[in-house]
Amino acid sequence: MKHVLFLLATLLSTTTLAQLEPVATSETVWNGVTVTADHRIFVCFPRLEGDTGMRIGEVLPDGHIVPYPNAAWNNWQAGAATDETFVRTNSLRIGPDGLLWGVDTGTPRMGAAPLPGPAAKLVAIDPRTDQVVRILPLAAVSTATSFIDDLRLWDNTIFLTDAGAPALIVLDKTTGQGRRVLENHVSTTDQLPIRAEGKIMKDERGNEVRIHADQLEISPDGQWLYFQPASGPLWRVETKYLCDAAMDEKALAAQISLFYQTPSTGGTAIDAAGNLYVSDVNRRRILRITPEGATSVVVQDKRLLWCDALWIDHEGYLWMPTGQLNRLAPFQKGVNKVQRPVVIYKMKIGARPSPS
Repeated sequence: MKHVLFLLATLLSTTTLAQLEPVATSETVWNGVTVTADHRIFVCFPRLEGDTGMRIGEVLPDGHIVPYPNAAWNNWQAGAATDETFVRTNSLRIGPDGLLWGVDTGTPRMGAAPLPGPAAKLVAIDPRTDQVVRILPLAAVSTATSFIDDLRLWDNTIFLTDAGAPALIVLDKTTGQGRRVLENHVSTTDQLPIRAEGKIMKDERGNEVRIHADQLEISPDGQWLYFQPASGPLWRVETKYLCDAAMDEKALAAQISLFYQTPSTGGTAIDAAGNLYVSDVNRRRILRITPEGATSVVVQDKRLLWCDALWIDHEGYLWMPTGQLNRLAPFQKGVNKVQRPVVIYKMKIGARPSPS
């Protein structure tokens, strides 16, 4: 019986390994990937340790990665102006408008306060022209401890998470005006240990790492916003309440509901059917959660080392950037334990991308 179980486990493992297709590698840690309908691939380098270099890159067909939209935007140096350059990007995605949107935290390194002025910002680039077309400053909706993390777009609204000062941010896409909601609410505040590869993540002083409001997704019909701290759980609220500026915090909080007890999470995605994909960084697997809350394992593989921001392309592939963020020096007592190169994998899941 043990022999049969071993053979079964081996076959399952082999099948799982065969599903992952490596599509890009890098010597620098990345935490996000997004793909246009015409197959252009863009990646994000978070630079958590404060090092200089490329922030947003395009992966060319031959595998080379070049600064995007150009070298000037990716060449910020300490003390230089911050209005037309990336200080420290943390996420990117192709929006429903076809633009490449990037979140610049404005923080020169992890744990640092956002620099003054236009350092923290959203930058929109048109892939058709490779030109920056919008810059939305975030200083008015940031605090001294803010770490603007990720974004999603729906209609004329941009939703963002603040992983440093727990909150959601709701921005008017046209005016750039925004407001903070659910500040320090249980749904935006990380209260559980973040576990990766079987260990609780701690900083260089031995304190448990806290990553507050982090992942977020919008349902395909725009009705629901799902969001969570990095350690889970996953909450949801109807977007109409978030967009109601007249609703006070107490009334808004009453509309929040717990959706699923997610594990420590690196990144998420959502498909056109409303299924959520969640990266379990502790068990190195991807979960699928239906709109009704039913769960299944899409893939589990030892190579899925801290899958961060996931992406579903128009050909039905799930893209998984393995950034190994938990192995960076700030989380390993000052010693960088990343095994290079880091890899982006993709896997056919047969799902269509959500319009959000």
